[in-house]
Amino acid sequence: MAKQDFYALLGVDKGADKDELKKAFRKAAMKYHPDRNPDDPEAEQKFKEVNEAYEVLKDDQKRAAYDRFGHAAFENGGAGPGGPGGFGGGFGRGFQGDPSSAFSDIFEDLFGGMGGGRRSSGAGRGGDLRYNMEISLEEAFEGKKATIRVPSSVSCDECHGSGAEKGSEPVTCPTCGGSGKVRAQQGFFTIERTCPNCHGQGRIISNPCSSCHGQGRVQKDRTLNVNIPAGVEEGTRIRLAGEGEAGMRGGPNGDLYIFLSIRPHDIFERDGSDLYARVPIPMTTAVMGGSVEVPTVNGGKAKVTIPAGTQSGRQFRLRGKGMPILRASAHGDMYIQTQVETPVNLTKKQKDLLKEFEDTLTENNNPESSGFFSRVKDFWATMKD
Repeated sequence: MAKQDFYALLGVDKGADKDELKKAFRKAAMKYHPDRNPDDPEAEQKFKEVNEAYEVLKDDQKRAAYDRFGHAAFENGGAGPGGPGGFGGGFGRGFQGDPSSAFSDIFEDLFGGMGGGRRSSGAGRGGDLRYNMEISLEEAFEGKKATIRVPSSVSCDECHGSGAEKGSEPVTCPTCGGSGKVRAQQGFFTIERTCPNCHGQGRIISNPCSSCHGQGRVQKDRTLNVNIPAGVEEGTRIRLAGEGEAGMRGGPNGDLYIFLSIRPHDIFERDGSDLYARVPIPMTTAVMGGSVEVPTVNGGKAKVTIPAGTQSGRQFRLRGKGMPILRASAHGDMYIQTQVETPVNLTKKQKDLLKEFEDTLTENNNPESSGFFSRVKDFWATMKD
């Protein structure tokens, strides 16, 4: 009986890419798997053929040989038309090797995974914990040593984490022999599943500890000291290995992850290692020039020289006055952005002086506004034409 074309068997075109092949293979394999067709003897044969087709087409070299010579590429020890030695022993007759090899990528979908014969220790790793911590910008600058209380589970002191009452020990599960899995034959496949008796632990506690009820751990708050390094940013994650929940029945502890958030600051805004501050300056200082003192994040002061004619929005850079760079000796910069303040609550005398001053101004004194309104006049003139 002639073998069916591999592409037709999977229901794909000859030019199908690997993703299309994989998707078609999953669909066909799930359709013909013996577990889904226990009363159909032809399903197992169809299942083998689908698996063989995918084994060939997923491999670029095998696929090229199949596209050129068809099924003949895999007959007579792998020699296609033109004599022996064409593709070597890797292209044996039909499907060779472990029939589950091409199946590993879909086994999770079908059965939730198939393990080997590894013996279970009965001890499960403890869960990881998350702790959210908010710190100030100053603390992020200097670094911080903090003490935190973490609700967690710890190893039971009564049974020393075994889960069994004093004087007794967990025994090997008679159902799975300690492997934590049971096997069942399905057609030509051997399927492994979690043991229903010990739930994958491999051991059974017939006399559980009265303190932890066989869990090997109890709930308890713990106090930990945490070192926050200088330069941490919003969202920084600090891992404390082994400080998570205790493992089941003596298993290894999980980890504790501390997620940091930085409290908004009244003066500074942060962008990576750089700091930004908006500083209002008097109109007279902006006009005639001068200097202002600005704060730094470490509580110090810095003097900024303001040139005459400074406009709102102009930035001044203070090198090395920003945040420390994490795990480095360098610092970012601080940027001062000026905001020229317009005087308010003027007296009559002040207004008269400003009016007198205004009368002396020319276009050269206000080049930006003069240029802008000149362009506005040209725009209006164009609209009238």
